[in-house]
Amino acid sequence: MNKKLTYDTAFAELNEILVSLQSEEAGLDDLAEKLNRASELAEFCKAKLRGIESEVEKLNISEKSA
Repeated sequence: MNKKLTYDTAFAELNEILVSLQSEEAGLDDLAEKLNRASELAEFCKAKLRGIESEVEKLNISEKSA
């Protein structure tokens, strides 16, 4: 993938993988590859969400101290 990965593109790809797994009978190798990619994307999304959560917490702390 040459494009820079963003939360939105990662989430969209996760949904594509889910739809693909639900609608096709994939071979074992293809299934393993898709599950591996889904795991990578899920970790990326979780990290992005944790980062945003941290930023929101910082904002809340600074608002309370102001």
